[in-house]
Amino acid sequence: MQNNVTLDFGYPWWLSYGHVVLLIPALAALGVGAARKWPRWMLATLGVTALWSAASLVVLRNFNADGRAAMPTENFLKSGAGKVLDIGAGTGRSSIMVLDARPQATLVALDRFGESFEHHFGHGHEPEQRLLSNLQAAGVERRASIVSADMRKLPFNDASFDGVVSAYAMDHLPREGSKQALAEAARVLKPGGDFLLMLVYNDRWTRFAFGPALSHGGTRPSSWWRASLEEAGFRVLEEGTRPATLYFLLRR
Repeated sequence: MQNNVTLDFGYPWWLSYGHVVLLIPALAALGVGAARKWPRWMLATLGVTALWSAASLVVLRNFNADGRAAMPTENFLKSGAGKVLDIGAGTGRSSIMVLDARPQATLVALDRFGESFEHHFGHGHEPEQRLLSNLQAAGVERRASIVSADMRKLPFNDASFDGVVSAYAMDHLPREGSKQALAEAARVLKPGGDFLLMLVYNDRWTRFAFGPALSHGGTRPSSWWRASLEEAGFRVLEEGTRPATLYFLLRR
């Protein structure tokens, strides 16, 4: 059962609603301009701006950064049970995603809770407390624990987990750091275990809405990730895309 506490994943407001800042003034100016018979080129410019802003809002609602996420594939941890590690858990969106979809699983939410966390999720909050509050709000805190550590040097024994997930985290690292994190994910995953890797993907819709602003690791092609995953010892079972997301389902 969910608590009365509201989920707060801490993503910046502009990621979901930033285009409203352009849409409302453009519509207002368009109305005034039409009434006062402004030049056609000016009205056309305002109309295009309003249309682009509205379309971008629709694109961003499909991604829904501030809402609960759905797993991009139902083939992750199909047994429905086991111990999962969320690498780079942040404020818990991916952890809740897994625990919602796999109600018999338990999960360790790991993050460094350092500068990157503050940069993406803002100041003024105790990082681990924000994660815990979201787990509580989702009603899954009894099946989760929180660990503070660097994803490039995980504090777990070999083959400790039945599944590993990482969402929009490893692509924040430079290339060598990403490879180190992939190697660590392979080390702590049991043979035959599943790894679900989700990355920021600059598809045509996100490029339409944001241009290069959401680049992250999106500047690395899927071929680079596939080669790095295979180098780390993973076998690619599935590769696909969702709004703003490139995902790989892998087997150890």
